[in-house]
Amino acid sequence: MHPNDIINPLVSIITVVYNGEKYLEQTINSVINQTYKNIEYIIIDGGSKDGTIDIIHKYSNHITYWISESDRGLYDAMNKGIGNAKGELIGMINSDDWYELDAVETMVSAYIKNPTKNIFHADQYNVYEDGSRKVRKYNHSVFKFKYYAMTYHHPSMFITSNEYKKHRYNTELRVLSDYQFVLESLFREPEGLKYIEKTIVNYRLDGISAQISLKKALIEGFKARKLAKMSFIGNIFSFLLRFAINIPRLLKK
Repeated sequence: MHPNDIINPLVSIITVVYNGEKYLEQTINSVINQTYKNIEYIIIDGGSKDGTIDIIHKYSNHITYWISESDRGLYDAMNKGIGNAKGELIGMINSDDWYELDAVETMVSAYIKNPTKNIFHADQYNVYEDGSRKVRKYNHSVFKFKYYAMTYHHPSMFITSNEYKKHRYNTELRVLSDYQFVLESLFREPEGLKYIEKTIVNYRLDGISAQISLKKALIEGFKARKLAKMSFIGNIFSFLLRFAINIPRLLKK
């Protein structure tokens, strides 16, 4: 191994997009203008019918690999990107979102200092329809993560290629496969996650996870925890906890 490979490991950034012409260019620019330079950039397009492909062609000199074809949903497309990634560290930035320009440098530094960790995560800006932003900090409650909701910010995550060799995103789930992935990782290796207290990514709140109904979220959450190998008793407790907390919302339907 060359010494530079240790100091400057290759990082793969993956963008999944479908009819994303509205924001894709902002996403691309946030990747290609990173302060850290040893990056390969992969774009997985689901067969867009708008101007997405024209934007990809415009930046083709900055894109290592891209493909446009139909897929079986978001997580299938993410898995395609992972299958083509050659980096030691892999980040996912979807076409509605964008990185702060030192995001990769920040996460690579953490990766080099913590070689036994598998998943690196940070804080994010929630971006509202009017363009305003608010920092969303990581919630440190392991109890809340296990039994209630995704408390990690997936757009901020940089995950080692070794972790992706152990498992990928489960395509049986529509919107909670990232939750299932992290939960499974936590159950297998509780000390494998590393938090970096810095805001590195901007996340628009109108994504697919914001569109699922509460009832469907309860059902898919149960399935996600089962796939992550949570005990049946723990899963029932989690389902009842979420149901009880959300009774007022359910009664309004």
